[in-house]
Amino acid sequence: MHFLLYAIITVHMIVCFFLIGVILLQQGKSADLGGFFGGQGSQTAFGPRAAASLMTKLTGWAAAIFMVTSMSLTVLYLRSSGEGSSVLSGLKAGTPVSAPAKPGK
Repeated sequence: MHFLLYAIITVHMIVCFFLIGVILLQQGKSADLGGFFGGQGSQTAFGPRAAASLMTKLTGWAAAIFMVTSMSLTVLYLRSSGEGSSVLSGLKAGTPVSAPAKPGK
């Protein structure tokens, strides 16, 4: 179980760095001066609704893999830690609870 957890952590880290790199390499939709003044699609052949480029597809796939590995890490960690998934699972019965503050002063 620990091997699977470490393997997914490794894949998750690789996908994180790949996603950061792909996002930083992309050009914005209105990155040039013409786009600043409202020139739509000044550098595209088919206008602003052009087909998705390779970088956009890579970003989508990397984001999907990132989400799957994030959820998998959560499930595997909760199963391997042996603790319950509740925030209140660590409290003992009979633990004194402080009274709420009195309004006014």
